[in-house]
Amino acid sequence: MVTAARMQLPDSIRTNGASPNPWWANAVVYQIYPRSFQDSNGDGYGDLQGIISRLDYLADLGVDVIWLSPVYKSPQDDNGYDISDYQDIDPLFGSLDDMDQLLAQAHERGLKVIMDLVVNHTSDEHAWFQASRDKASDKADWYWWRQARPGHEPGTPGAEPNKWGSYFGGSAWEYDPKRGEYYFHQYSKKQPDLNWENPAVRQAVYRMMNWWMDRGIDGFRMDVITQVSKRIDGQGRLPGEEGSRIADLPVGPDGYSTPYPFCSDGPRLDEFLAEMRQAVFKGREGFITVGEAPGITPERNTHITNPANGELDMLFLFEQMDTDCEDHDKWRPTPLDLTKLKEAMAEQQGAVSQVGWASLFFDNHDQPRSLSRWGEDSTEEGRVASGKALALMMHMHRGTPYIYQGEELGMTNAHFTSLDQYRDLEAINLYHQRVDEAGIQSPESMLDAMAKRGRDNARTPMQWDASTYAGFMAPDAKAEPWIAVNPNHVTINAAAQFDSKDSVYAFYKQLIALRHSNPVVAAGSWELLDADDPQVYDFVRALGADRLLVLVNCSNLPAEVPDAAARLLGDLGQLSADCLVISTHDELPEGGLLRAWEGLVYRL
Repeated sequence: MVTAARMQLPDSIRTNGASPNPWWANAVVYQIYPRSFQDSNGDGYGDLQGIISRLDYLADLGVDVIWLSPVYKSPQDDNGYDISDYQDIDPLFGSLDDMDQLLAQAHERGLKVIMDLVVNHTSDEHAWFQASRDKASDKADWYWWRQARPGHEPGTPGAEPNKWGSYFGGSAWEYDPKRGEYYFHQYSKKQPDLNWENPAVRQAVYRMMNWWMDRGIDGFRMDVITQVSKRIDGQGRLPGEEGSRIADLPVGPDGYSTPYPFCSDGPRLDEFLAEMRQAVFKGREGFITVGEAPGITPERNTHITNPANGELDMLFLFEQMDTDCEDHDKWRPTPLDLTKLKEAMAEQQGAVSQVGWASLFFDNHDQPRSLSRWGEDSTEEGRVASGKALALMMHMHRGTPYIYQGEELGMTNAHFTSLDQYRDLEAINLYHQRVDEAGIQSPESMLDAMAKRGRDNARTPMQWDASTYAGFMAPDAKAEPWIAVNPNHVTINAAAQFDSKDSVYAFYKQLIALRHSNPVVAAGSWELLDADDPQVYDFVRALGADRLLVLVNCSNLPAEVPDAAARLLGDLGQLSADCLVISTHDELPEGGLLRAWEGLVYRL
């Protein structure tokens, strides 16, 4: 079995500005969260052999690339994003032999495989960090070590080098008695930040990357890669340190300032990315590089993804994911303002209109299910309709779509109601910090926010069938899944959708095939229409004389076709089915009225 036929876009059609056009210009990527995808041995955790057993499913869906969240050796403090050995597989997932088998089997099916690259930080159990705890080691400067603030007893409250807080709660500094100093960690205290200012660190990372490329992988998705360069003054001091010439930000209600603006898109980022490109990818073909990009604006995305600058192929930007929360605080969710989502997407699309490339996503392992977030999951009819509508809206933009496991089935949030149901370090830590320590949020408010925005919503097991554990593991397995299966797997599962032409799964197959075969969808220009309409998201894709109108009603109520789209359509009562490219519904709208969650692509 091979993936669906995908045309090669001729160089006369501009994609990212490279020549020849990159192979991935009309490809679709599928993200696998290995611990939740398929368990082959009944221990409650997904594994590499489980992924191998489902490769035919992915090939049938039609995707071109699979991206694996980390499977490296790890203490699993942050579900594998804390790596203790980059060149080994954690026994939880299998072995290097299993990885080699996965690569071979995927390649036989025409599927490329990219791995998560986590090099902003390592685990504190990594050999590099353990060596760094000794000031006499050649790795003493491989991490961000600092002495206690002058006049304070090391290891006591207030002795931290500055006031920075971790994104996962608590201080961003952890005292190490062995070294007698503090180390910096933006995330968990078991995830110390690597010091990329040290060229030896960078060369060690590049050697490891080459080792994996030589082994046969097809590229990397790079975790928070835009945070590897920090802002320091002329003496190497971080903001807020004693004597630093860079002022820190004010302390917030939780008692900490934030390192985010000083650790995102730092002054040497372009240098580091260009150096990586030369050291790892020069002379190679057929690869793909994508970076998770905290702090990167659409304009900076243009520079980094411009092939002339030799950095990365594409980036994940996040403005669209902040359009439904108060003051960019995910734990204070608000209803989606569609006009803000349009604005964010328009900025991203406009920035790469002449050069560079965009990544398209609403879901991943760090986000709640978009269907529950922006769609309608309270009824089966609403779930199917909104799942299709949101998919159509995202996939019809210009760029490379990323599908997160289960998104193609219309999987929903877990709807957890108590703290003990959660496994995510971020959510649990911040619950205690915000509720128990700082008192800035009530238990009820925080649990409600976690149910709407928590990362565990995306991490419940993949729903393959209606059996006890949703087909993620055998019904008679002695263990239980590492996190609870969503009870709605009885009705929402792959087995129930395979043979249904009206399913969310079938609709995703159509969208993928359309991108493979239609140059307008793959590479046409993008123009937003009716930016202020609060219900309907509409835009035009064009390539030469070919134009496509995309209309999506993003609400539970009927909506009139907005003015600009109506003018393009002309006589609304005489829409021809011959000009319909794809639709969420079987029949065309009548009289200029779109049904709830109706989306369509119409050839003008």
